[in-house]
Amino acid sequence: MNTRSSILSAASELLASSPTGDISTRAVCDAAGVTQPVLYRLFGDKDGLLAAVVDTVWEEYLASKRSALVSDDPLADLRAGWDRHSAFARAHPHPYRLLFGSALTSRPAAAVEAMSLLRAVLERVAAHGRLRLDPVRAAEIVMAANSGVALGQIVHPELYPDPSVSVAVREATFRGILIDAGVDDTAADDPAARAATTLRAQLGGAAEFSAGEQALLTEWLGRLQDRQTPTA
Repeated sequence: MNTRSSILSAASELLASSPTGDISTRAVCDAAGVTQPVLYRLFGDKDGLLAAVVDTVWEEYLASKRSALVSDDPLADLRAGWDRHSAFARAHPHPYRLLFGSALTSRPAAAVEAMSLLRAVLERVAAHGRLRLDPVRAAEIVMAANSGVALGQIVHPELYPDPSVSVAVREATFRGILIDAGVDDTAADDPAARAATTLRAQLGGAAEFSAGEQALLTEWLGRLQDRQTPTA
């Protein structure tokens, strides 16, 4: 194990066992058997170290999402993704809080990939004609709701004594972005916007169109999608 890995391993262990979610660089250096100048040379400052620790811990979760089997039901995959996210938050409260509830000057990269993976699932939902909104907008809504309830359960467990609140928030969120295939809900949203969302997801980079045609079609469909997207 190299010096950087030794420091990250020590910091991860100290963070996991910390009652407050805070660790000192001195304690990390003592545990890793290095001097503080070495730590600062590798990570810049404490925030840089914590950001690297968050990415290290989150890598296990992201790796599981990358390797997760894709089913024929994107809605089932979407629900499973929410539940895995919530389970990770409960298992790793301090790294989770650092990613979603802190003001680190060095931002972990994990959040960017987590959002990208979520958008990929929602693209599949859209291609099945089940998404009311543009997948990018829908991903923002789902991530905000998922991380919000998970963070609330971590930081203020006394306010959320029933763990099933995560499932309740999940279903309430999904009702806002998904189209129930068994319900005639055309009066509740814009059919043209829904059709544009589905068509845009299914077309992707269709070879039948030139780059200019693809850009124009994307613009037209985007205008229709904007009719559906809430403005407030």
